[in-house]
Amino acid sequence: MQVSSVTTQMASVKLIARPTVEQAAQNGHTDAKTGSPSNAATAEPEVVDPFCNADNPQIITFQDVTSAAFKIRKGVELTPCVKSHFSDLIDMDIYLKKEFLQFTGSFKERGARYALLMLSDEQKKTGVISASLGNHAQGLSYHGWKLGIPVTVVMPLKASLMKIQKCRNYHANVVVQGADMGEAKRIALKMGHDRGLTYINGYDHPHIMSGQGTIGLEIIEQVSDIDAVVVPVGGGGLIAGVATAIKNLSPNTKIIGVESEKCPSFTRALENKGPVFVANQETLADGLAVPQVGYNAYATTVPLLDKMIVVKEEWIALAILRLVELEKCVVEGAGAAGLAAIMAGHLDEFIGKRVVLLICGGNIDTTMFGKCLERGMAAEGRLQRFTVTVSDGPGGVAKLCNLLASLGVSIKDIMHERAFIRDIHHVEVKVICETRDWEHSKQMRKVLQETYTKVHFYDMPMAITE
Repeated sequence: MQVSSVTTQMASVKLIARPTVEQAAQNGHTDAKTGSPSNAATAEPEVVDPFCNADNPQIITFQDVTSAAFKIRKGVELTPCVKSHFSDLIDMDIYLKKEFLQFTGSFKERGARYALLMLSDEQKKTGVISASLGNHAQGLSYHGWKLGIPVTVVMPLKASLMKIQKCRNYHANVVVQGADMGEAKRIALKMGHDRGLTYINGYDHPHIMSGQGTIGLEIIEQVSDIDAVVVPVGGGGLIAGVATAIKNLSPNTKIIGVESEKCPSFTRALENKGPVFVANQETLADGLAVPQVGYNAYATTVPLLDKMIVVKEEWIALAILRLVELEKCVVEGAGAAGLAAIMAGHLDEFIGKRVVLLICGGNIDTTMFGKCLERGMAAEGRLQRFTVTVSDGPGGVAKLCNLLASLGVSIKDIMHERAFIRDIHHVEVKVICETRDWEHSKQMRKVLQETYTKVHFYDMPMAITE
């Protein structure tokens, strides 16, 4: 498929009549929880994206990616791909492709710019619309502003306030509607149909996938003899483009996909032999929380994919912490997924080999960032929580504090409880504290158990075990 062949279709949408409630019941379209006909089954026609057709997926080619690279070269950053400090720690030659250094903080700019450049003059004048939680919305808004193309983005209510404001700063028309991405997308498609706006899918449009694939071209230029490229997977557009570029230039390089356990939509698609809906759960990697991978992205990726990994949330949190401490990189959960997979031991077959990790985005919410750091420390055993019963007489709590200080432990929070213990001469103290590492935590636990009769530790490290 050549991208030029689809340009004239970009403004088109299709209206498909949904079945009535009676028809839905007859066809078995019922709600999974209630067993009653699904709420989605109404007589009102549904607007669908003509480029996301399950019966006719569009597979991008290497020529599509090179075309995108030529057209966007003056509008996006050539991001560095540098050797990581983790190389010596993990005994793996690791390189980080720092896509979070794009102006809007995400690789999404590449596909967004290319899709905008490929519009007809009439489409550029009328404008475009899309639904996004944040990164695609920002990329589309920023490059639409720079290219003089009106942009409307529909963002669900759960979208980050920071990302919503950034889109407004880029002069986009921001509509905050929809409980989730699915609902926001339906709103955007209907709005685009009614206003004549071109809908640009953030991960499954052929031009979007081709634009993201330019990352693969750069990686091959920047690093030689690559054994594997590890790519975070949400809707699948990024890995589709990167795999297309990498496999054409370096067929022996392995393409590894990583997704969160909270939304393993690509893994389920592989099991199902096609894209299937997967219910979202709250995740640290919100950029990967796409409930159903794209039809085009799936069809493009599957023949090129070597391995798909599902990683636990605790490892993602720990990877975010590690990237801050060792690389001075502030990234979102999606961007840390590749390192999380290595730290969790999912890629041990590449010990002693050369691996490129795609650090795809840095737009982490400030509040979420603090939570991720704390959760990462807890996962590593550096953040400890315990209760201990001490004397309620003078110096009882001070003795505990002095003991922790002598061990080099930092107290983060401390709370007393008197009302709910039977012995009026004692007080229960709840402590949250920070240690250097798990070995230091074990030393603290040992000393406390030797000093006090009643001491209880709430958690073992979530990711690090003895």
